[in-house]
Amino acid sequence: MRGLVMQLYIMRHGEAHHQGASDATRELTPFGVSEVVDIAKILKDYRFDLIIVSPFERAQQTAKVLVDELKLETLVEESDLITPTGSAAQVHDYIDGLLATSTYDSILLISHMPLVSFLLAELTIGGHMPIFQTSGVAKVDYDIETMKGEFIEMLCPFDVCDI
Repeated sequence: MRGLVMQLYIMRHGEAHHQGASDATRELTPFGVSEVVDIAKILKDYRFDLIIVSPFERAQQTAKVLVDELKLETLVEESDLITPTGSAAQVHDYIDGLLATSTYDSILLISHMPLVSFLLAELTIGGHMPIFQTSGVAKVDYDIETMKGEFIEMLCPFDVCDI
């Protein structure tokens, strides 16, 4: 990796109820909330310049719990691009567009399976595509010049990753 590097974090929402009026309205379970609280403990020393979150309820709840736990005053932006059926290539283009017009040292995306796995593969050299645990966070060193990143590590609630 060379060039201007920033930190990109890709997070799957916490555990959600299996049923809801629609997929978009499914909410976090109490266990899902505890997963987000736990990952917040792991991320306690991290700062994010921007949080981009899916409009789906479980992702919105995940973002709220994380922001509250970390006492962040970070800009939170909603994006229809990062729903479960979103296109990893379109999200990649969107991120590169953001980085071409703004200066960010770190961005957190909160989304869903399977998009989070496809997105990690799209954004990284080597195309890593792990199955994300709920509330799992992939850390990527992203080179703004080459528009590709290096997968660094997976952070998981309760500090146990099954990848």
